[in-house]
Amino acid sequence: MSGQPASTDAKTPIRAIPVRHWGQQISGVIVVAVLVALLYAVATNDNLDWSVVGENLFGPTILSGLWVTISLTVLSMIIGVVLGVAVAVMRLSPNRVLNSVAGGYIWAFRGTPVLVQLLLWFNLALFFPRLGMGELSLDTNTVITAFVAALLGLGLNEGAYMAEIVRGGILSVDHGQSEAAMALGMRRRSTMFKIVLPQAMRVIIPPMGNELITMLKMTSLVTVIAAPDLLNRAQTISARNFYIFELLIVASIWYLVLTTISTLIQMQLEKRFARGVAGAAPRRQRVLRNLTPGRVTSPAAAPGAQPVGTKGGAAS
Repeated sequence: MSGQPASTDAKTPIRAIPVRHWGQQISGVIVVAVLVALLYAVATNDNLDWSVVGENLFGPTILSGLWVTISLTVLSMIIGVVLGVAVAVMRLSPNRVLNSVAGGYIWAFRGTPVLVQLLLWFNLALFFPRLGMGELSLDTNTVITAFVAALLGLGLNEGAYMAEIVRGGILSVDHGQSEAAMALGMRRRSTMFKIVLPQAMRVIIPPMGNELITMLKMTSLVTVIAAPDLLNRAQTISARNFYIFELLIVASIWYLVLTTISTLIQMQLEKRFARGVAGAAPRRQRVLRNLTPGRVTSPAAAPGAQPVGTKGGAAS
């Protein structure tokens, strides 16, 4: 009968024709060629002395600066996280005074460049020559050293950004969680730190990891106030031997190493806090792969349970 589709032979095998992504292959070859050409140009450049890079990569001066960079990063992030949680809770508080103070803090520290804040803390003695009152006062330059100024500038600035990250994570948790906890008699503070914040960590961890990597690189700004960080130590050595580019490569290698380690830590933390959500999809996929016609298997099925759609071990 005309108009009906032609019948197909059920025994005809189905051939799977692979899709060739010629654009990806060509672009991949171009990228590899460019990278090889770039590495060759750098390796064979007579103006670059790689022996200087090797000599200073693990030198005591560079390692001392590396330790200062790590210390500034860790301590600044601790200050930022503690302040961020406190300010975020204040920002969400119904108390108008606390809400206004938190909003003013975020507005001030996010609205000015971190470099300006570092310079303000380092030159605080110009405005307050002494800290304290009477005989208990101390010279400001003695208290606010270059390291302390760097710690205050980076930590307080990070606190303003972490406050918004934590606030966004708290708002991502369903309000019913708090209502249920309060209905059980939990106090507001216990509800926040035992119910809401643990669930909000899944949303907080990814941007917090990005902030850690940003903080690691931002520590290079403290070289303007003569803090002995990694970049400052590299510049000190290059001022003596005039190998400027080589010492910048040394600093860049260590920054890349620290950034890679921070990224790996961030990935593990994201997996840890996303287990309840990200692990559900792979489990569903494994269950679906076990499905066969006339029989449904499930990892949760008890031993000896009869399959769905069967009776006495035979298909009904």
